[in-house]
Amino acid sequence: MTKKVLIAIADGSEEIEALTTYDLLKRAGAEVTLASPEGGFVTMSRGLTVASDCAVSEVADESFDLVVLPGGLPGAYNLRDCEVLDLIIKKRAEKGEALAAICAAPAFILAEKGLLDGYEATCYPSCEEGYSKTKWRTAEPVVCDRNIITGKGPGAAYLFALKLVEFLYDKSARQRLESDTMFN
Repeated sequence: MTKKVLIAIADGSEEIEALTTYDLLKRAGAEVTLASPEGGFVTMSRGLTVASDCAVSEVADESFDLVVLPGGLPGAYNLRDCEVLDLIIKKRAEKGEALAAICAAPAFILAEKGLLDGYEATCYPSCEEGYSKTKWRTAEPVVCDRNIITGKGPGAAYLFALKLVEFLYDKSARQRLESDTMFN
């Protein structure tokens, strides 16, 4: 069964986190949509220009199995400030639907909106300061607590994406992908 995934990107989003996740989810068979606040081209954190598939508003009423928020600065802030994405994220959280965030995004998007209260999560070290209602495990590269998967930062992007594949499909799908991409 094909899984539908939305990866939100904005100017300043971290390339490794967004594109590694995109690539591995596509290899696993997911239908992945890259959406940005305004649509069109996005300049990532290291200057790479990426074409989004659409504006976030164009997919606001669609159903997704997972919504992914990469980090990077100011990308995480730009995603946090997107009103339509905010509504999507909050609706998903209310329904207990899957969300994933990595690097600065767990803290500056999810924790800031109160969506990580009572959850265990990881993020880029020091981003967690001031968000005490979350049980931070920043020594961990990836943390999955119920319906929310978080990643530490760019160096954890591959492990983060593999965990998303396992979450959406199963452990054998992750193992096949690890073998196919020569991860082990």
